[in-house]
Amino acid sequence: MKCRICEHDSKFEFQATLLKKYEVNYFFCKNCSFLQSEEPYWLEEAYGNAIADADTGLVQRNLEISRRLSCLLYFLFDRDGTYLDVAGGYGMLTRLMRDVGFNFYWYDKYCENLLARGFESDASSACTAITAFEVMEHVTDPLSFITESMARGKTKTMVFSTELFEGKPPEPQSWWYYTFETGQHISFYQSKTLQVLADKLGLNCYSNGSLHLLTDKKINPIRYSFLTNHKVTRLLSIAISRFSMTSKTVVDHNDIMRGIS
Repeated sequence: MKCRICEHDSKFEFQATLLKKYEVNYFFCKNCSFLQSEEPYWLEEAYGNAIADADTGLVQRNLEISRRLSCLLYFLFDRDGTYLDVAGGYGMLTRLMRDVGFNFYWYDKYCENLLARGFESDASSACTAITAFEVMEHVTDPLSFITESMARGKTKTMVFSTELFEGKPPEPQSWWYYTFETGQHISFYQSKTLQVLADKLGLNCYSNGSLHLLTDKKINPIRYSFLTNHKVTRLLSIAISRFSMTSKTVVDHNDIMRGIS
């Protein structure tokens, strides 16, 4: 099977049972270290709900992401810029970031916007950056997804998340991130894989844990790691939201009410 990132031959790695009934093969590319499922014919069933019922960590993750993202955007990018969450889900992250004070908008072709209504993207203006959290493991063609998302946001900067593995792919029963029960995770990456993606796009790649950045800007890797450190961001994010940024919560409410009246 051809690798969906670098188009080299991928070799069979293991087989696993998805959605408790489909026997699915996984293939590993030694050239770019990308682990992929076979062509995912089961996705329509897997996405009966865009967000799996078993995803009990959704709120907690979004709170943590908003803290780390606030620090990253505040210190490395334009705090007054426009941002677009291209896989916005229910709109929780967009709402959280607007509550901090960032000019965030929502877009998601597969999910209904429940929490950030009125702030959908119209794709008309250029963004400082786009974000894509909890999505790269879901996409069949990562390169096309990044390219199309950046085109939508008219930017060359994307902040995103995905868990990485190193060395040989983890055994099927030893890594929680496979989530075979939901059938939604079909693409898995190493640091090398992200660098190959960056090289193909002519961008720089920065990583710290599960938080990654592709950008045409040059950034000090040490500064990036510092500003995305969990302990650091918990303190800095409080200072940013309380003393430096002006929340859009009340302003957004008033704007929406004026539109209703």
